[in-house]
Amino acid sequence: MELHLTTTLPPLSTPRPSPSLRLLASQHASIRNQTYSAPWPPLSSKANSAIRCQASLATNYIETSAVADLDWENLGFGLVHTDFMYIAECGLDGNFSKGEVVPFGPIELSPSAGVLNYGQGLFEGLKAYRKTDGAILLFRPEENASRMRDGAERMCMPAPTVEQFVDAIKQTVLANKRWVPPTGKGSLYIRPLLMGSGAVLGLAPAPEYTFMIFVSPVGNYFKEGLAPINLIIEDNFHRAAPGGTGGVKTIGNYASVLKAQRIAKEKGYSDVLYLDAVNNKYLEEVSSCNIFVVKGNVISTPAIKGTILPGITRKSIVEVAQRKGFKVEERLVSVDDLLEADEVFCTGTAVVVSPVGCITYLGKRVEYGNQGVGVVSQQLYTSLTSLQMGHVEDCMGWTVELNQ
Repeated sequence: MELHLTTTLPPLSTPRPSPSLRLLASQHASIRNQTYSAPWPPLSSKANSAIRCQASLATNYIETSAVADLDWENLGFGLVHTDFMYIAECGLDGNFSKGEVVPFGPIELSPSAGVLNYGQGLFEGLKAYRKTDGAILLFRPEENASRMRDGAERMCMPAPTVEQFVDAIKQTVLANKRWVPPTGKGSLYIRPLLMGSGAVLGLAPAPEYTFMIFVSPVGNYFKEGLAPINLIIEDNFHRAAPGGTGGVKTIGNYASVLKAQRIAKEKGYSDVLYLDAVNNKYLEEVSSCNIFVVKGNVISTPAIKGTILPGITRKSIVEVAQRKGFKVEERLVSVDDLLEADEVFCTGTAVVVSPVGCITYLGKRVEYGNQGVGVVSQQLYTSLTSLQMGHVEDCMGWTVELNQ
């Protein structure tokens, strides 16, 4: 999912814009699945286009239909341009401004911005779901806020407080509530971004930072849906190394997996499973999700030791599985453990729970459960999604219902 950046240089006689990032004004246009067409007008001041953020006022932003006109039955995992996004800025004092909800559209960014030159950026991913009664639920947004703060510390960036992060999520979702899919038709994917937007030439932290949130309705991440995926173990490329940034959700972690992922998909695989960079025999994670192996009543997953992203869905599945009586081990999981497992599945915000039907390693293909959805995978998927969508009582205290 990409946010396209537009840089417009003013005439030499005109002072450069300040702050370093400005929003381009947007016009309301007809919105269709996967596309958004609008003639962008000349730059205007943020004061003219911005809508001051108050969560209680977010329901007044949209005077159109209650639900967007999309083909909900065939909603894939791609960018659908919605109505509004959130933005807050931070200067040298390290404090973020009171954010604003503004029309969704391109942004202007200095060519020397820290995020463009030195990759000083983080992102998060979470979802909003619509209940059968029309209410909207968020799933553990404070966990995403805390993870962004941990990542920001590693990347020498200031970060919004947990409270500001969660409040911004609420405002953005409510402003775009007509894009939350009907129950059972998908979810509203929420993408918070934190980037060094200030201009910098020498290698150093950026002087200014921008916190943004945009959203998009999505369906299944893998085209297979809740059906087994086909993985290949990568023994040449590595996703992360000890002492690096593999344990935080920085933007560079994802660009580095694209080549191996492209090669795998060209060969017909769904995605790549990476091994550790030291011994090249212990499981790390798939390109954008964590991995679990099942043997009897024991569910094992690689321990979080700095090279694996501490997934929020991963954390939730561990807790759900334990409550259901499974023994969960967070440890070194070898390739041999994987190949001898009864069942394998992946977890992540985008995929939720995705069963693995087969894995290929050094030319050897191993299949699980006749390539069907495993009993444990199905059980955990049903338990977690039922909770996320409000179909069962939230005895874990994980969901946040928005006041509309």
